[in-house]
Amino acid sequence: MLRRLHHDQPESFAFTPANMEWAEAQISKYPAGRQASAIIPLLWRAQEQEGWLTRPAIEHVADMLGMAHIRALEVATFYFMFQLQPVGTVAHVQICGTTSCMICGAGELMEVCKAKIAAKPHEVSADGKFSWEEVECLGACSNAPMAQIGKDYYEDLTGEKLAEILDTMAAGNVPTPGPQNGRFGAEPLGGPVVLTEGAGEGERLNASVALATEIGDTIKRIDGTEVPLRAPWRDRSDEKGDATPDTHAPKLSGGAPADETGIDKREAPVKSAAAVKSEPAATEGRKPETLAAPLEGGADNLKMIKGVGPKLEALLHSLGFFHFAQIGSWTEEELAWVDANLEGFKGRASRDAWVAQARTLAEGGETEFSARVEKGEVYDDD
Repeated sequence: MLRRLHHDQPESFAFTPANMEWAEAQISKYPAGRQASAIIPLLWRAQEQEGWLTRPAIEHVADMLGMAHIRALEVATFYFMFQLQPVGTVAHVQICGTTSCMICGAGELMEVCKAKIAAKPHEVSADGKFSWEEVECLGACSNAPMAQIGKDYYEDLTGEKLAEILDTMAAGNVPTPGPQNGRFGAEPLGGPVVLTEGAGEGERLNASVALATEIGDTIKRIDGTEVPLRAPWRDRSDEKGDATPDTHAPKLSGGAPADETGIDKREAPVKSAAAVKSEPAATEGRKPETLAAPLEGGADNLKMIKGVGPKLEALLHSLGFFHFAQIGSWTEEELAWVDANLEGFKGRASRDAWVAQARTLAEGGETEFSARVEKGEVYDDD
């Protein structure tokens, strides 16, 4: 299916202050240089705020993450969960049209949508309150036919029941989600035949529906103030209303070792992508002597050092390191500086003992790893 941006776009987009705080907290989950990994949650939050995903919103998120606009557009147009056209101000109704639901009456539900909302999918109703579409399987086949409206499932529907639900929402009320025929969950229509003891006894609603009901408004769009939905790894304001600090100190998680990328398992400081880009180089230790270019004869193959791949070799070159002898001569203070300035790979030089390896290679010797590289057992090509 061809997905295009809507022809009528707003002039601009900006996150609400609360949603901006939430978005920056999402970005902080990823190491420097990898903020683009937050693209899907940020696009989703923008859609939750506006109801649909506008071009200014897509480009705003791309700018926050330091991405080319086309890369963010590729994500937004690929995933069908992103609505690229305006939706109803009250709710967007998604009717499951896959096998079980279609057999059980999804066609009747779509006719209700055509009559009460709009003749075609993705059109907004005359009063601006609703829009609808047919979607693929939503995974509630035992309770077919069903629809997702806002954040919740409405199951065991009939055309009459769906019409009643839409009228209730249009009047400013929120009907109880979940099964609409009296079922507690997804047990057989005649009642449960296994695990019958305590199956719903004394409870009016199953856990999922009870939680939705407790929230009180399952079709309200997220505005960033929902505490359970905010970043749980950040320091939250306490019950007295004290302000939340903008940053917190990195904290080791249970003494976990560095992973294969060389990055400590730490909580990342809460910083925006723009702040990360503008940060000066780390100042730990003392910067070693560097070269503007390789010496005569060309640079050594730094990928002979275990832990140095094509990306790290390029990074070392950008820092002014081209030869084994340079790396082999680093002092402890100089090694600390290098470790702190290996953006995206901090700690790698110490962890893989680069100095000892480089010293051996500079003296004409070989290491177990360099021997494997020579034999072609290690992929050593950009």
